[in-house]
Amino acid sequence: MEIDYDQLVQEKADEVFRFMARKVSDEDLERVKKAFELAREAHAPQKRKSGEPYILHPIAVATICAKEMKLGANTVCAAFLHDVVEDTPYTVQDIEERFGEDVAFLVDTVTKKKQDNYKLGKQVDNYKQLLDSLDYDIRALMVKIADRLHNMRTLASMRPDKQMKIAGETDYFYAPLANRLGLFDIKTELENLSFKFRCPFEYPDIENFLRQDRIENGPRLSRFTGAIMEMLRANDIHANAEVYYRAPYSIYRRMKARNCDFRHVENRYYIRITFTQPFQGLSEKQTCLHIYSLLSDRYKEKPHSFQNEIDLAKENAYQCIRTMLLSDQGIWEDVQISSRRMVEISRLGCLADRTESNVIDWIKRFKKVLLDIAMQSQDNFIESVKTSLYYDDIMCFTPRGLALTLPKGATAIDFAFELGNKIGLHAKYARINGKLMPVKTPLNQGDCVEIGVDVHSEPKPDWVDHVSTYKAKHALNTLAKEKDKLGIVRCPYCLPLPGGDTIGFRDIKGKLHIHRKSCQEVIRLASKYGDAIEAMDFPVNEKQLYPVTLHVRAIDRYHLLIDLIDTITNELHLTIDSLSTSTADEIVDCKITFFVTCVKDFLSVQNKIYQIDGVDEIQQILHPENE
Repeated sequence: MEIDYDQLVQEKADEVFRFMARKVSDEDLERVKKAFELAREAHAPQKRKSGEPYILHPIAVATICAKEMKLGANTVCAAFLHDVVEDTPYTVQDIEERFGEDVAFLVDTVTKKKQDNYKLGKQVDNYKQLLDSLDYDIRALMVKIADRLHNMRTLASMRPDKQMKIAGETDYFYAPLANRLGLFDIKTELENLSFKFRCPFEYPDIENFLRQDRIENGPRLSRFTGAIMEMLRANDIHANAEVYYRAPYSIYRRMKARNCDFRHVENRYYIRITFTQPFQGLSEKQTCLHIYSLLSDRYKEKPHSFQNEIDLAKENAYQCIRTMLLSDQGIWEDVQISSRRMVEISRLGCLADRTESNVIDWIKRFKKVLLDIAMQSQDNFIESVKTSLYYDDIMCFTPRGLALTLPKGATAIDFAFELGNKIGLHAKYARINGKLMPVKTPLNQGDCVEIGVDVHSEPKPDWVDHVSTYKAKHALNTLAKEKDKLGIVRCPYCLPLPGGDTIGFRDIKGKLHIHRKSCQEVIRLASKYGDAIEAMDFPVNEKQLYPVTLHVRAIDRYHLLIDLIDTITNELHLTIDSLSTSTADEIVDCKITFFVTCVKDFLSVQNKIYQIDGVDEIQQILHPENE
């Protein structure tokens, strides 16, 4: 039977109009209808790969924006018109004349700009254009997400090579973008559609496993959820308990992360208890806790499984009280308690609260993420997009209760820089939940973090490899660039110190390397490139500390180690970094690393140590890591 596409197109468009009529003025509804008419006229000659009229695609995008994202009239107009400028003779000026600056701005933002030369490649430049367009407005991103969602839903009609290209883009850009926008349902659907086309063997296998699991465990889970609902009704609580299986891609990721098969993946599903109205005048949080109390009275609770994700809500605004309960069948069940409103908010993500102040706050947070992306090298732009957009947030606290939101995987260094640049640049140690830890320690949800500061401490070169936030990366990279401006590289073999007898060697890039005059490396270089040798002084900077390691050999006696430490720290006021000793047949070998600002400090230490009773020999260790 031949499809009447004219009738189908009108029916699909009318569905959008009926939905928008409930929420917009008659004037705005008329503009939405005119946007559809222009799109239908402009795309009239075009067809999709499936053979359908092209106009069905803009209608589908508008439907997603209107019904699934609950966006306004101008955004739905832009959804109808999103391909008009790119694929037809109409211009942005034409759109502006008919629908105003706002709709024209949205259409222009989602229109791919044709260029003769692309800086990073056509696809990547298009991604950057979209992200760079963000200016107190996220609706253009929403239209683009809706566009991609419909393309993925209809991807089966494309050639295999096109399927792989579009699925790859979705996995690396659009799904992470939806994740950052808090569109959990859309993010999950994009992930799974991408997985379906990228992994055509694994996807149906996992779908089949999930189907079998539902059949095998369905009766048991129905008894458990039924008992919960019966208990809640008996306590005059109107709530629903449903089983939600995780999507195939989520299961696949868990299998890979744990290196296990499907049957050994934990938490393949969870049970969500939702209520419509709070209980007898209680708040939503109090109602969740009341339900939790009833459940934990009835079922055994797994120790330490309680999680308050209402006060520690994630970026996508998902809120719940979560715990693990032991069912009558002896199985720990993942149970989550939420209100209907909480569930709806998590579905709408960043657009759940559309007040101006909330949108501006969200934009500020998102722009920090974009700055983080911009800090990455251009060669790794796509990878940095995925890692920067595709994370779960954690919330950590200062001892006084100040809450800081950080990306999962952030360290105490990130935490320090969030408190302020001075704290980050002089962080020396961290106390995490009261326990003394290095500042490079990764943080977990709910950690209480105290940063120990020393004005003489400076960031270590490897800190930049242990941070996740834009603030920390920017500060550390700025510091590194400032040091690099000096144009001096300290020889890693002779480890010269300021104030010593030094010489310079300028390499072919113009960088000046500083050496001791006795350094065998500079002697070798001088024999080959004599013209590159330069006379120079290594200036003393009281704020710059250099580690020095000594090997001390002495006759063992009572109080020897204390005398060594006392000489360096109390007499000379220098900081010890590490110390190790070994004793054999009354002979002590001690390796001690401390910080100095110049040769004078170093010589003072040597002279003072030689005066300690029992010390026989002192040697500097130039490569302590190899000892």
